[in-house]
Amino acid sequence: MSHTTKEPTIAEAIFPIGFLVILLVVNIKIFQTDGLSGSNQIVLILSAAVAGLVAVFRLGYSWDKIQDGMIHSISAAMSSILILLLIGSLAGTWMLSGIVPAMIYYGLQVLNPSIFLVAACLVSAIVSVATGSSWTTVATVGVALLGIGKALGFDEGIIAGAIISGAYFGDKMSPLSDTTNLAPAMAGTDLFTHIRHMTKTTVPTILITLLIFGIIGLVRESEGSVDQVSEISAVILERFTISGWLFVVPLLVLVLILKKAPAIPTLLFGALLGGIWAIIFQPELIKSLAWNPESSFAVNSFQVVMTSLYGNTTIVTSNDVVNELLITGGMFGMLNTVWLIICAMVFGGIMEVSGMLRVLAEAVMRKVTTVGSLIAATAGTGVFFNLTTSDQYLAILVPGRMYADIYRKKGLKGENLSRTLEDSATVTSVLVPWNTCGATQASVLGVATLTYAPYCFFNIISPFMTILFGYLKLGINYYSKEEMKEIEEEIAV
Repeated sequence: MSHTTKEPTIAEAIFPIGFLVILLVVNIKIFQTDGLSGSNQIVLILSAAVAGLVAVFRLGYSWDKIQDGMIHSISAAMSSILILLLIGSLAGTWMLSGIVPAMIYYGLQVLNPSIFLVAACLVSAIVSVATGSSWTTVATVGVALLGIGKALGFDEGIIAGAIISGAYFGDKMSPLSDTTNLAPAMAGTDLFTHIRHMTKTTVPTILITLLIFGIIGLVRESEGSVDQVSEISAVILERFTISGWLFVVPLLVLVLILKKAPAIPTLLFGALLGGIWAIIFQPELIKSLAWNPESSFAVNSFQVVMTSLYGNTTIVTSNDVVNELLITGGMFGMLNTVWLIICAMVFGGIMEVSGMLRVLAEAVMRKVTTVGSLIAATAGTGVFFNLTTSDQYLAILVPGRMYADIYRKKGLKGENLSRTLEDSATVTSVLVPWNTCGATQASVLGVATLTYAPYCFFNIISPFMTILFGYLKLGINYYSKEEMKEIEEEIAV
């Protein structure tokens, strides 16, 4: 077989992506919210196979060249994969030690009927930051808040909007969130740089959101019971020792993040310190979770803490809502996301090494003349993939691979791309009725997507905020002249 290669046409470059979109639409329709369990990954592999066939039989690439492209692409994501695994461990020990339950407990204390919508948004945000999951937050605390809000006389659409706005703020900003790890992995930056950069657009957006809910709350006064929140708080106190000392661990991790310490050792430190705190503050809980309660405390502590680092930990209480919050998967819980990243990098690697991503990127670049228009195009692509693939992960993965080189050539650091992906793809997924996020939240809350969508102010404002920052050139990080010279030399090679 000849190894003389040729330039792909636009049609050839679009074909694998079109195949991916069509197969994902069919896949989501059949598997619905279970797509991340494996079917989406297989769709990516099949799409990679289609891209490989185009590369071999249409463009003249050898299998060795394609395989090198896949391996190089996967290797570029390895640091993000290690971070994801460590975050799984950190989530496990922080749950076991009572750190996450303490965050939830104190978050619930801010609930005040006179400012219910603002409080609902804040509570959802706090819980989502603590758990790293908007879905878990909405399905647990969100359901309780919905019941309280309806008892207070608020319309279910606006209650759901406040809950979802807070939950997706927390999902975006939490280092425990899979999308918060996925975006920088695709954009070529690191987790903590990504989170710091997101604050520039996310903080103004959530402040505007809270202001809107505050004004609505002032216009409408309501009174009612908060018994459900009190019950959740009481159950947490029954199962855990809640103390201010628990916050020493996240504060130390936060200090390391602010000092720009490397992510991997910082997360490992946080996970191990969480395990030590579990032994110190939750001895009764450890004894109740041990395989053999009659064993020594040292043996039980080793077994329970080790399990929380790598596997499933379920803490059972008398309240079903709290039970849903107190489940972690350790490293094991991150494997589906790791699997998704690997499959996406296989697809992206073939598209990249064959020149198909470059052709598509150059077609976009011909239409893009400013930083603002590039960021607007990125945000629009993220929303487009949410509408067409019905999956927020793919809405981050595919545009992330498409635009990474464009941002570099424009002198824009990777955190600009990762922030734009989160400001568009992550938050708008819940506004689409046929997207897995929109369908799930509508089902969990019992409120139709189009009923709550107009009140998800945070989700609606976020993509416009990131585009505004782009056109005004606010909060944009550029490569230095020396860094750009290295990039140009790398591209030339």
